[in-house]
Amino acid sequence: MTARANRTERAVVAEKNRWRTRIVAARRALPAEVRAARAVALAEAAVGLAAITGGPVCAYLPVGLEPGSPELVAALHEAGHEVLLPVVPAAAGPLDWARYDGAESIAAGPLGLREPIGPRRGVVAIAAARLVLVPALAADRSGRRLGRGGGYYDRTLPLATAGVPLVVVLNDEELVAELPAEPHDRLVTAALLADAGHTPLGGAPLGNRE
Repeated sequence: MTARANRTERAVVAEKNRWRTRIVAARRALPAEVRAARAVALAEAAVGLAAITGGPVCAYLPVGLEPGSPELVAALHEAGHEVLLPVVPAAAGPLDWARYDGAESIAAGPLGLREPIGPRRGVVAIAAARLVLVPALAADRSGRRLGRGGGYYDRTLPLATAGVPLVVVLNDEELVAELPAEPHDRLVTAALLADAGHTPLGGAPLGNRE
């Protein structure tokens, strides 16, 4: 890598971190009643989207101030969909998956996450999903996603079947015009927003773009 390319990469990483700081602060400032109302709307929107795509659904349990709630996952399950939740691997790599079977099937995991305790399906389980819900801090109109920097989903999303919706769950104001991006960042195809609902990104509502 040339010195110029190295400086550019550092600048992109720094800009991503500035975005992360701003978004986390904005989420922290949201009143609890606003977060609760948005969580209800997001759960309804997720069930509505899954009714179109079918299952299995790869989802996740929100952590901290992430938009949504455990009720979103429960609502998908109660609607009759098989729901798979991520399991963080011991070494850096794609996420593993296991089935969600209600609150009793969840236990504390690493990185502050809660994980299903059932049999592991392996990293290739995402290939069976008809809908993938992805955590994010923000996304832009071209499908760039800003995560927390761990890289788990950038390593996982390429294993999803082509044409399957890859949908970030966000507050409406977290869908922005443009985000900084690195070559390894994986694109998503849509955002699920409390007010706007299912919002296609980058002109590709169905399927990831390479």
